[in-house]
Amino acid sequence: MREGTQSSGRQIRLFLVDGTPSGIMTAEVMMWTGKALAAPRSRLGDLIHREEASRTGIYVLMGPDPDRANGLKCYIGEADSIGKRLPRHEDDEDKDFFDRVALVVSKDENLTKAHARYLESQLIRLTKEAGSVKLANGTDPEFALLPEADRSDMAFFLEQLRIVLPILGFDLFRPAQAPSSPEGATQSPIFELGSVGANAAGRDSDLGFIVLAGSTARKKGTSSFPQGYRSMRDQFVADGKLVDDAQPGFYRFATDVAFPSPSAAATVVMARSANGTTEWKERGSGRSYRQWRSTQLGG
Repeated sequence: MREGTQSSGRQIRLFLVDGTPSGIMTAEVMMWTGKALAAPRSRLGDLIHREEASRTGIYVLMGPDPDRANGLKCYIGEADSIGKRLPRHEDDEDKDFFDRVALVVSKDENLTKAHARYLESQLIRLTKEAGSVKLANGTDPEFALLPEADRSDMAFFLEQLRIVLPILGFDLFRPAQAPSSPEGATQSPIFELGSVGANAAGRDSDLGFIVLAGSTARKKGTSSFPQGYRSMRDQFVADGKLVDDAQPGFYRFATDVAFPSPSAAATVVMARSANGTTEWKERGSGRSYRQWRSTQLGG
């Protein structure tokens, strides 16, 4: 089953079975014997009747976390016949959260029960280590009963899964906490925001816009503080990423936190609607984030 080594570049083939991105989708990687399929829960009936669903493999159920604003929850499982296993989760109240499903099988049908159990345990481990998606699994299976050659094959298989699953919308491996030196951030200068009494610093990265630990954010928002970002801020407080600052009326970032955009970061820091591309200023030069980005694009 070993497909050989892989360079840093990957050729991934996505196929929209229904011709729309909201239907069933398949993903394959050149030189990989695996095949991944994803579908919304509303198409589960169609998915389980596909030929691939009759094979041994792993699956992921994913949806909103009812206990965390803007959070995600998932369940990772394995089965000899995924198509027979998935219908059991339809009436399971503990799995009622999921609104989409992904399954992964082998195109050459050489994926055994032992392989699937090993992959399941490794995906659960990686998801736990990342910490951004809450696991609904009641158990934490440790399975390593594979010959050395098989473990090597599964390491390669798992490497492809870490690329394919996020592309299909199952990003189980994004760190909940931004690393201290995030990938892609080394070329970004530090940006500062000092409005409304808050003092924050951040930088650009491949993970998003990172607000650095020690920055402060205003507690009391204005009427323009969007509810979605208010919920995001409250979740950061619940998770311990934002704590009370010595200065009354402000939170302090206890750790680096990644935001999807500079505007999202500025909105949470200022507790009001904000355009982060103009609010964040480059340390030293005073250029706005927008002006800095323009120079990066040759503008």
